[in-house]
Amino acid sequence: MALYAAAFITILAMGWGMHGEPPWEDWHTLVKIAMFLPAYFVVGYDVLWGALQNIFRGQIFDENFLMAIATVGAFVLGECFEGVAVMIFYQVGQIFEHAAVNRSRASITDLMDIRPDYANVRRNGQLEKIDPYDVELGETIVIKPGEKVPLDGIVLSGTSLLDTKALTGESVPREAMAGDEVLSGCINTSGILEVQVTKAFSESTVTKILDLVENAHSKKSPTENFITKFAKYYTPIVCIVAVLIAVIPPLFIGITDWNGVWMGWIKTALSFLVVSCPCALVISVPLSFFGGIGSASKAGVLIKGGNYLEAMSRAEVFVFDKTGTLTKGTFNVTEVHPEGMTKAELLEIVAHAESHSSHPISLSLQSAYGKEPDHLRVG
Repeated sequence: MALYAAAFITILAMGWGMHGEPPWEDWHTLVKIAMFLPAYFVVGYDVLWGALQNIFRGQIFDENFLMAIATVGAFVLGECFEGVAVMIFYQVGQIFEHAAVNRSRASITDLMDIRPDYANVRRNGQLEKIDPYDVELGETIVIKPGEKVPLDGIVLSGTSLLDTKALTGESVPREAMAGDEVLSGCINTSGILEVQVTKAFSESTVTKILDLVENAHSKKSPTENFITKFAKYYTPIVCIVAVLIAVIPPLFIGITDWNGVWMGWIKTALSFLVVSCPCALVISVPLSFFGGIGSASKAGVLIKGGNYLEAMSRAEVFVFDKTGTLTKGTFNVTEVHPEGMTKAELLEIVAHAESHSSHPISLSLQSAYGKEPDHLRVG
């Protein structure tokens, strides 16, 4: 950014009073070109390098090629200020694009905070806390209350309730006991579980979900696929039309004046290249979909790709599972209507009756009681 700002200030200073000289007319034009070149390379080196690389790869016609031809042509015509200014405006657009993509990617990453940090592996009779990547198939892992399930597996022993909201959206915990399958990404909320690993971390559920969401942009919508095909044919057509604009009109009217009509039509052709550059269209459509996925992630909604986002835009009726989708799935006691006793007495009885349960509704009743239940009173 500092380089772009410095280049822009340099351009303004040098361009003042040095604009519009005929090309190659005298040393003044050569000096002006030499003074503008450093600023031009500062702001446009990546575009020029990208165009050169694509030429060697056989992919000549793209937005980098159009920008390079148009701005280099401006220098040839002596319009150095315009050449550098166009490149600066293009780079400013690129900066905004990258900023939008980074914000969307950050929103997705924040939402997908389900990746386990470690796994407790039982080896040689001892528990070792290691990276989930290093756990081998068939090994036994121990999952304590409050920990994330690091790998997919089968419960060997123990009973617990698993919070599966991150995977299924279901707010009610699922009970897991010996013989049940558990999936990585869930959270163990109560008891201790011993689990035999059945899938490597690279093949586990949490890894597949993260990869699916982080690479959602790879699943292009029909609109994105159309734009890609459109640009493939549109760009060479624009280049051919620009050449025709520069050559044919002067030939028909029989003008050979280089500094007159010929140069005017060449300027028109170069302007046509810049105006017709499809970079705004080719970039804005995928960026809109990626930005939409990122905005949805920020609001707590995961969308697996642009094709699904576009499908939702055509939907007219939506059906939701209320708990955990439209609500947070947390239970609270809002009203108590006792008969034959006070509210405090009723809450005391209910809280003690539920004191050995970790079910969400039981926990809400204990929370409403406001005191620690006396477990000795419950037989």
